[in-house]
Amino acid sequence: MRQGRSRHSDTPSLKTDHYELTMLQAALASGVAHRRAVFELFTRRLPSGRRYGVVAGIGRALEAVADFRFDDAQIAFLRENAVVDTPTLDYLAAYRFTGSIHTYREGELFFPQSPIVTVEGTFGEAVLLETLLLSILNHDSAVASAASRMVTAAAGASIIEMGSRRTGDEAAVVAARATYVAGFGATSNLEAGYRYGIPTTGTAAHAFTLAHDSEPEAFAAQVASLGAGTTLLVDTYDIPTGIRNAVAAGGTSLGGIRIDSGDLYVETTRARALLDELGATSTKIVVSSDLDEYVIDDLVSQGAPIDGYGIGTRVVTGSGAPTASMVYKLVEIEGPDGQMRPVAKKSADKASVGGFKDATRVLDAHGVAVAELAVPRAAGTATNHPAGTTTRDLQVTYVRDGKIADLPTLDEVRAHHRAALAELPPSALDVVAGTPYLTARS
Repeated sequence: MRQGRSRHSDTPSLKTDHYELTMLQAALASGVAHRRAVFELFTRRLPSGRRYGVVAGIGRALEAVADFRFDDAQIAFLRENAVVDTPTLDYLAAYRFTGSIHTYREGELFFPQSPIVTVEGTFGEAVLLETLLLSILNHDSAVASAASRMVTAAAGASIIEMGSRRTGDEAAVVAARATYVAGFGATSNLEAGYRYGIPTTGTAAHAFTLAHDSEPEAFAAQVASLGAGTTLLVDTYDIPTGIRNAVAAGGTSLGGIRIDSGDLYVETTRARALLDELGATSTKIVVSSDLDEYVIDDLVSQGAPIDGYGIGTRVVTGSGAPTASMVYKLVEIEGPDGQMRPVAKKSADKASVGGFKDATRVLDAHGVAVAELAVPRAAGTATNHPAGTTTRDLQVTYVRDGKIADLPTLDEVRAHHRAALAELPPSALDVVAGTPYLTARS
């Protein structure tokens, strides 16, 4: 076993499972690796109680595909560990994805059986992408799906992502991106700000207050350094006293206070009254403390005077659903006669539908989504929609012949997510548990 400092790959090609390469070796030996193939990434079911999912990670995934290649060091590692034979190593050394990839737009909604990603290429080049695509899209979509529900529950109040200390270091960065896709306004993670241009924010923790000889001294120091527009954490000791000390330090133009403990409805109601009494009528109230969509929804329904939420653990872990349960399945393969034929699993509870599919969402006269169709191309395009309905194509070809098209900006992705959500009726946006609003059907 290697000792000392770890080493890191310069490309994402080893972020895969061992069996992908051994499967490739066998396919090269049988000749199947060079047959044209179509793979589809989808989910059979949503997490219990969820009515929709949110596609996130498409931009990251496509960039990873563009960088997917095996350098000399990686080939040496595979050879030294006898992972695959020499012909397979030669194939990997020359690997470049040359096929096409069609995906739902990032920020789009998905449902059971939605063909979220369709990969066309040879069996060999497409099968190698399975683990990479699933690891990115399962994680990012799980986080975005939870974040979207939280944004809806917050009813217009601002939300900050602050879960870096509750997940892995790299997971924290990409989780911040996924929450931004779904409508969060900022993150505490500076790497996410640097890498993706997401707004960052933050002020001070309880340790800052505890490090000073008194709370008034700590607040005075923070205001002196960060200005009266800062947000002061007022629950280190006693909340009412903390609020009085905060206003004394920042004046009636104090930017905000944050409460991180207690009964948040009771504490924020009292805080608003006290702030108004002290003349700090414009000072905002921000809350944190293990929040999720259910807690937020309850606070909003009670009329809690909260201007913003800081959410950590629950959002970066998918609010109880840390994966979107997506799978990557072969749906078409070239036969010995050169013709493409659909293939599908028949396993109990894991059956799939064969064939390359075109996906559309059906909207009624009011622009409300009423169906999603995923029609195998061999069956032709379905046209028997109810009178008065229209359709919207869901798939975009971002990769053709191995070349990646320009990807949308994160702001464009956020706008698309808002538009997609607007197609759902209010009942489908309720955080109360329910069945999937739609299921893609052929």
